[in-house]
Amino acid sequence: LIELLVVVAVLGIISAIGVVSYSGYTKSAKRKSAENIMQQVSLAQTEFYSDYFKYYTNSASCTPSKATSRQVEANLLDGDGTNPSVITEDIGFNICVDSSKSPYVIKALNSGTGCSITLDQNLTTTRSGC
Repeated sequence: LIELLVVVAVLGIISAIGVVSYSGYTKSAKRKSAENIMQQVSLAQTEFYSDYFKYYTNSASCTPSKATSRQVEANLLDGDGTNPSVITEDIGFNICVDSSKSPYVIKALNSGTGCSITLDQNLTTTRSGC
């Protein structure tokens, strides 16, 4: 009986370690997905500029939301503006393009964790609260 209790205790410890490791892995994978999408948006900005001689922006000082994510997807990533295909809810981040800093800054925000990521036109990434 004691051996059985020891085995159950060891399995409990191993599973607790596994759960913590897995949650950290998924959090970092979602953050990396958001950063990759932001780089796609930056590349799309180059194409948008070559077509219209200006960069696309949501507003002068944007706050990432579902609505701004759909606008970015519709205007830069060939989305339809209603059904997300690139900036999905699975990654947990919303994205917007801010024009308050020349010429633009791409912002991503995970409202659940408070993780904020910015990417400027030089592809310099800044994270806070991640």
